[in-house]
Amino acid sequence: MNKFTRAAQALSDQTRLRILNVLAVRECCVCEIMQALEISQTRASRNLKILSDAGFLNMRTDGLYTLYSLSDTVSGSFHSDLLKAVRLALKDNAETCEDIERLSISKRIDLKCNRILKLNSTVSHKKGEQYE
Repeated sequence: MNKFTRAAQALSDQTRLRILNVLAVRECCVCEIMQALEISQTRASRNLKILSDAGFLNMRTDGLYTLYSLSDTVSGSFHSDLLKAVRLALKDNAETCEDIERLSISKRIDLKCNRILKLNSTVSHKKGEQYE
């Protein structure tokens, strides 16, 4: 019951649902998730840890990058059913569709990614767009 409770709590946040939706498309590093969801590095990392601790994610290292993907141990477990429900619920959601569009043009960038995204944030604010 404890594993299920942890998984259910992990799904109680909109950002984590959006991250799962993006990772259902492909494996990503933190920088790509930041770009796709337009969120800060801190917010992305914190939510990735929660999803990982709940058993939803795999992590692997590729050079400087830690890459996240949906856990391959999920199939056949309640995690699989929960992920199917998330995908179905978000299927026609405008915000998550935009996340996937941004993911298609996101790039892995070096350790300066946080600084680069902060510069983009300044430009976005000047255009009247909201950026977290």
